[in-house]
Amino acid sequence: MTIDWASFSPWTALAGGLMLGLASALFIVVNGRILGISGIVGGLLRPRAGDASWRLAFVLGLIFAPLLYSVFTDLPQARVEANWGTVILAGLLVGLGTRIGSGCTSGHGVCGLSRLSPRSLVATLTFMGAGFVTVYALRQLGVVS
Repeated sequence: MTIDWASFSPWTALAGGLMLGLASALFIVVNGRILGISGIVGGLLRPRAGDASWRLAFVLGLIFAPLLYSVFTDLPQARVEANWGTVILAGLLVGLGTRIGSGCTSGHGVCGLSRLSPRSLVATLTFMGAGFVTVYALRQLGVVS
């Protein structure tokens, strides 16, 4: 993935970050739950009585919000520089990591750090460090350009 620096706008990035922070804060205040995508989706796989509707609404919002946004403006083009096997393996490893780490990047990185959770700090440093090392190793080995 590459960043189109000519089209980068710090104001839209700031607005997105503020909206994510506000959504996370509202979610914990209203629902008493951490806004972690893996936990929300995981709850759909083993739903409890009366628990599936808000989870499904949340996931549908994640899917349809960009579609609604695309009505008003062009979406940026995503470019993945990997084959399907690599993408599938990466997805499985991320899923395994969220199970081992008891949460995902949104749960630990956004919500956990804002609550000053030591466990979330360790988890965030671990997945960010592993990501840096992986990208460095792959690019130095010439697997991904």
